[in-house]
Amino acid sequence: MWGIVPAAGVGSRIQPLAFSKELLPVGSHYADGVERPRAVCEYLIERLILAGVSNVCFVVSPGKADIMEYFGSGTGSAHFCYTVQPRSSGLCDAIFRALPLIHGLDDVAIGLPDTVWFPEDGFSRLPNDKLSFLLFPVSHPESFDSIISDATGKVVRVDVKDPNAESRWVWGAIRMPGHVLQELYDLWREPDRHDEYFGTLVNAYLARGGEAVGVRAGTAYVDVGTIHGYREAVRVLNAAQANQVPSEFEIATAKTSAGSR
Repeated sequence: MWGIVPAAGVGSRIQPLAFSKELLPVGSHYADGVERPRAVCEYLIERLILAGVSNVCFVVSPGKADIMEYFGSGTGSAHFCYTVQPRSSGLCDAIFRALPLIHGLDDVAIGLPDTVWFPEDGFSRLPNDKLSFLLFPVSHPESFDSIISDATGKVVRVDVKDPNAESRWVWGAIRMPGHVLQELYDLWREPDRHDEYFGTLVNAYLARGGEAVGVRAGTAYVDVGTIHGYREAVRVLNAAQANQVPSEFEIATAKTSAGSR
């Protein structure tokens, strides 16, 4: 199973930083009994690994060598590789940079590395036989891709950063088979397309007879790309940690570390 992490954005909303925005410390975790800061993108990596991802492809810009230095060849049970988006050309372009590594029968999960969301097992709640979206309720859907779906969960359309968005349910994670990713790429490559936003490409895919489903299983979603979002992420994480129950990922990591000593 592949995980794609599009991490090529410049992070202009939260600059200046002395490092890539995906490495912004948000919350903490315990390693060998010591509490350490946690980079925001580690939350996405945690959720990918919980879903069974064994290979993660980071898509980075040329100036983001610090991400490679931070993660190296992998973490936990996942192997990492890196590909470069030469210039900022939108989310679709970033996602498709990973396509040469993926086969048609592969299971593919995609998330945004500057977000924090719950539940942790969200990817596992998505079907893997079609394009599927993990949906979250938000107060300001006009800032996101808002998903309009019917009573069965079938996606009807996507409102892309629409000030009059009909739904307050937005996508925060994606899952699909590799052949669907190829179909989306082929559509994106058509003359006069090259969509910047994933939502506009999905609308074209649906209009061509494609199928997508939205799963309203998300409970909390925070974009950490702004100062307000950073503060909200800290609040959400503090609320989650107040239960003082270690996550499944922390338990698995602790067992792996103990076995290697």
